[in-house]
Amino acid sequence: MHSDAEKESTDAIKIYYLTGYPSLAAFIASDKDKSTLIYRRFDRLSARNLLHLQSELIELQARQDAFDEEDFRGSPEDKGIASDWNLFSSKASDPKNTREWERMKLAKQIRKRLKEYREAILLESTLASLKPPSSRTLTAFRNVFNNTDSPRGSFPTLGGRGSWIYEEKEKNDLMSLRNSTEEDRLTSFIRYSCPWLFIKPKKRKTDSSLAYFSERRLQYFVAIINIVLAFALLFGAIYHLYSVTSPRIKLGLIAFYTVSFALCVGLVTNAQRSEVFGACAAYAAVLVVFVSGNFGGGNP
Repeated sequence: MHSDAEKESTDAIKIYYLTGYPSLAAFIASDKDKSTLIYRRFDRLSARNLLHLQSELIELQARQDAFDEEDFRGSPEDKGIASDWNLFSSKASDPKNTREWERMKLAKQIRKRLKEYREAILLESTLASLKPPSSRTLTAFRNVFNNTDSPRGSFPTLGGRGSWIYEEKEKNDLMSLRNSTEEDRLTSFIRYSCPWLFIKPKKRKTDSSLAYFSERRLQYFVAIINIVLAFALLFGAIYHLYSVTSPRIKLGLIAFYTVSFALCVGLVTNAQRSEVFGACAAYAAVLVVFVSGNFGGGNP
């Protein structure tokens, strides 16, 4: 009894965080599905940084081309230095050899800036593949960020210029770090039409009215629907054909179930057109083999 009472008292304890970065960080980390990992891309700054690096590399390339042209018109010794790295590096190590020293300085500068530019390009490419948060998630995030449930009235969690970092005008510059896979149409439809079916019990030890969405429950629910549809379209069609005796009716049923199967695959899943055609051909073949084999009680 003592341990149970102690556990209940522990569960009843509410944890409060200082409003600001502590409370916002606790909220972002509280979602097990990681849907609250929403941050700014800073696309405009990133684009400008890439433009600066690109322009700087263009200037460095022009200087390198000028040095190459000078070497092309130079003496045989100059041309030898341009083709022998050991000779070039040994000459460039002496600051008195201004010509080689400047070229080595340029080579190292190009190496540094080129690495920085390509790393920035790869990072930007990775960020470009991250999708923005869904409108429902972003709305819930903004409600918490702006403390809409506060008895003092709504106010942004962060101060200064950070207070407008999640405003509506900045939504195109937001990204969700969660690696969201492409959902099928059935999952997307259920997610936005029946979200109340998958709301988790409130476990956050705060006074927020925010509700959490269970991705696992949604996946289980969609899996059950898929199983039911597969059973109905496969076994249901066979059972229906088994109980029909008229060949014309059987032919009509095959057409009906094939169309129903095509609609199910095309609308419920993310199957491509070629995959829909292939699946329908296999499905129709199964029904035709069943009918032609005279497994039912119909006429031969």
